[in-house]
Amino acid sequence: MNHTIEKRIGGNIRALRERAGMTQEQLSARLQIEGCDITRSAVAKIEVGQRHLYPDEIMLIRKILHVTFDDIFAQ
Repeated sequence: MNHTIEKRIGGNIRALRERAGMTQEQLSARLQIEGCDITRSAVAKIEVGQRHLYPDEIMLIRKILHVTFDDIFAQ
């Protein structure tokens, strides 16, 4: 995936997480409860575009943050 796109998507996730009033730790904990093996550090790397996202992670992030796929992939 294009690094610029990964940074944009990561930035969108960060903004959506902050809008939801959640910390990286809280988001990673919720993802873990849903069965996704992810750490706070991995969430931080996703938000700055240093780690790839897996489809199941995107689906769970959308569910947890109560957002749409369009919100996550917005340009």
